[in-house]
Amino acid sequence: MNNSFHSIGIVGTGAMGRGIAQIAAQAGSTVYLFDSKPGAADAAKAYIQQQWQRLVDKGRVESVHAVAWLERLAPVALLPELADCELVVEAIVERLDIKRELLLELEGIVSPQAVLASNTSSLSITALAAPLRHPGRLAGFHFFNPVPLMKVVEVVAGLRTDPAVCTRLASFARAMGHTPVLAQDTPGFIVNHAGRGYVTEALRIVGEGVADFATVDRILRDQVGFKLGPFELMDLTALDVTHPATESIYHQYYEEPRLRPSPIAAQRLAGGLLGRKTGEGFYRYADGVAQVAPEPPAPEVSSLPPIWVSPRAARRAELYQLLKNLGASIETAATPSAGALILVAPLGFDVTTVAVVERLDPTRTIGIDMLVDDAATRRRVLATNPATREDMAHAAHALFARDGKAVSVIRDSGGFVTQRVVATIVNIAADICQQRICSPADLETAVTLGLGYPLGPLAMGDRWGPTNILEVLFNMQTVYGDARYRPSPWLRRRGAIGLSLTHQEP
Repeated sequence: MNNSFHSIGIVGTGAMGRGIAQIAAQAGSTVYLFDSKPGAADAAKAYIQQQWQRLVDKGRVESVHAVAWLERLAPVALLPELADCELVVEAIVERLDIKRELLLELEGIVSPQAVLASNTSSLSITALAAPLRHPGRLAGFHFFNPVPLMKVVEVVAGLRTDPAVCTRLASFARAMGHTPVLAQDTPGFIVNHAGRGYVTEALRIVGEGVADFATVDRILRDQVGFKLGPFELMDLTALDVTHPATESIYHQYYEEPRLRPSPIAAQRLAGGLLGRKTGEGFYRYADGVAQVAPEPPAPEVSSLPPIWVSPRAARRAELYQLLKNLGASIETAATPSAGALILVAPLGFDVTTVAVVERLDPTRTIGIDMLVDDAATRRRVLATNPATREDMAHAAHALFARDGKAVSVIRDSGGFVTQRVVATIVNIAADICQQRICSPADLETAVTLGLGYPLGPLAMGDRWGPTNILEVLFNMQTVYGDARYRPSPWLRRRGAIGLSLTHQEP
């Protein structure tokens, strides 16, 4: 195994420090553990030993390996005992002043050839390195919690970081069984920057009264394949972590509209509704289980009206086939009859605007989200407009639930839930590529491993069509007049040829 660091020091033995120490010892390094709190380093060694013993008990690791790994862990009481380390990783409190003070002290202890690394998730590597006599030796080495299971690490170069340092850290990450991704020193690096779109757009959707928390979660799980909906995710990670990170990245980018936080999250944070750890967040929890009201059943309708489909509907041919499969009576005249249910399938536009522009009767007009192929989803999403008659809404709901597939009915907005969230994710990812924060390949790797998305954001854009994503963004920008939906130049440039990794720019 190519281990580029044989002796390393870990400063800070909380969850992150323990995790890094564990995988470093498994990779063959001698690991010196230091913590300013008395007894914490010894406690960390005992904790790591317990993790290895669990693996032995489950038959995943041979006991001889666990014994050998344990011998490589060495708690120390004083920082000068790290003098011979080839690498020192700090994983202490997320404060610039305290980290700088530590790094300055370490620079006076270790050899000139030793590498210093910070596990910071939000602080500038350039700013951390500025007071050092040799700033080129410092790089970001950002792991994710829990370290042994989250198999990605961001290797971050500050403005003065020696490229060879990043190369050695990336090699060490591979020796530890992790996948390194190389990032420039920008707010949020890759993962935390790319992850803003999922939660911030979902919060905005709820804030507009389009749907409630549970409905948004159901739609994004069932239509796109996310493991957790955005509100489930924020309850898991806790708002006292998620919201400050969102605010920090937003302000560091000088109030970039794409990254704008939500007052809903700020209010709930102020009220102590942090998520699972407090028993209540966006959901209430009983014995760790979210209390979610069951979905109402599809309405029973004695007879269904004929269906007329707008000629401008997205995936019109597929929509016709779906209606046939559901046994609908379909009108094919140039205009709908007086009793027809009018079906539109816009990208980015709200149902009301479509009804007005196409001169349709809004009381009979319903929207359906056709961004994602119906066969690939477990849920259909319909949208009413403020004038939609209740009987028409019930008829549409009953029709699209005929084959047993789940149906959500939301209120009118610019773009459907999936359209808005996916377009925002893709757009922010495209802007990361535009800024050359990382390579498109590393972006996809970082997001799928670090955030657990079903697809990388660029692959997501390709699957559902870059031109469709652009149409959603352009139309939403028209509806809202908000720079939040301004398409990234990279996305506009690549929209016609695709975002996939087979067409990357040099």
